[in-house]
Amino acid sequence: MSQTQATVQHADSINSNDNAPDEKKKQKSKRPPNTAFRQQRLKAWQPILTPKTVLPLFFAVGVIFAPIGGLLLWASSQVQEISIDYSNCAKIAPSDFENMSSDRLSASFKSSKTVPPARWKRETNTSVTYNDSQVQVNDTTKCILQFSIPEDMKPPVLLYYRLTNFYQNHRRYVKSFDSSQLDGNARTADQIHTSDCDPLAWDANKKPYYPCGLIANSIFNDTYVNLQLLNPSGSNSNSSTNSSASIYNMTASGIAWSSDKSLYKNTEYKAEDVVPPPNWVRRWDYSKKLPDLSTDEAFQVWMRTAGLPTFSKLALRNDKDVMQTGSYQIEIWDEFNTTLYGGTKAILISTRTVMGGKNPFLGIAYIVVGGLCILLGALFTATHIIKPRKLGDHTYLSWDKEPTAAQATRPQN
Repeated sequence: MSQTQATVQHADSINSNDNAPDEKKKQKSKRPPNTAFRQQRLKAWQPILTPKTVLPLFFAVGVIFAPIGGLLLWASSQVQEISIDYSNCAKIAPSDFENMSSDRLSASFKSSKTVPPARWKRETNTSVTYNDSQVQVNDTTKCILQFSIPEDMKPPVLLYYRLTNFYQNHRRYVKSFDSSQLDGNARTADQIHTSDCDPLAWDANKKPYYPCGLIANSIFNDTYVNLQLLNPSGSNSNSSTNSSASIYNMTASGIAWSSDKSLYKNTEYKAEDVVPPPNWVRRWDYSKKLPDLSTDEAFQVWMRTAGLPTFSKLALRNDKDVMQTGSYQIEIWDEFNTTLYGGTKAILISTRTVMGGKNPFLGIAYIVVGGLCILLGALFTATHIIKPRKLGDHTYLSWDKEPTAAQATRPQN
């Protein structure tokens, strides 16, 4: 080999060695950064659970939870309410007042007074005019209830309707509405047809329903009117012709959540552009007036679907006047047929406390949890005193015990 060739090879070897570090530098390392978080070196507290630390916690939870449960039960007991089931009134109620069966009435008041039986009757083929739509219906059934309040009910006094076996939580039912239409936009028939409102999107003439969807069409449409105090003096008279009867005014204003009200706007539709849903025909004549959903709080309450098949929804309220002791009468324009799906309907008149309406479950749950904690704490304390377990005794660890014959002959993987 000549001296020139040797020099060239030596230069090539130097160049190749110089490029090697550059190639190594280009390779990305998969090693996580050397930080306390990525390398799992964060400070941690690993408490040792001993009887001296655990047993006081059991007793503390019991001592705290049990009184809270008692207070919740007490608050629930302060709620006054009366519920009257008027299902099938349009079919089985008499034409003159008679006592209802005892299973249709339930009441809860602070006093131990017995609530007299409620009475009912029906009037058929009566003519009523809906004030919100100026529509006169000539074949409405009126269900008239009479009931007694054994003690004053302080405001706010709330009137609910309660339905059973009505599944508002069905997936197809829950999504069956058009939010853009409810927001006031004049949605065309084609736009409505491609929304979740189907199969109640348009009629046979391809005019869109307003409002469309299953929820709106199935709205609870019984109307409660003329809640009267028949005997302001507090007598037990149930006469509906008492000249001293006075109206106990209740309003549908303020029954919807403010967050729900913001979802509805007055519509841009013209009356000739839309048709009412099938179940709205008796109540609304769109040639006279379109409903203003932004102010219809009863509709807004109904559109907030319930999670269970038995539910109550607020219909009327009185935030100022005491509901005095005495006998009351209420007229119900009976339009909502619960017999079609095997359900029931009832009115519920109730007060409330800072914890809401009557619901003893939460108080019972707190008392049960507190009682169990005290019971378990006492049981563990007795066990610790009678047969204590030495802390840190390694003989309790399986890996420190002599292997049994079966373990010794077990094949190793």
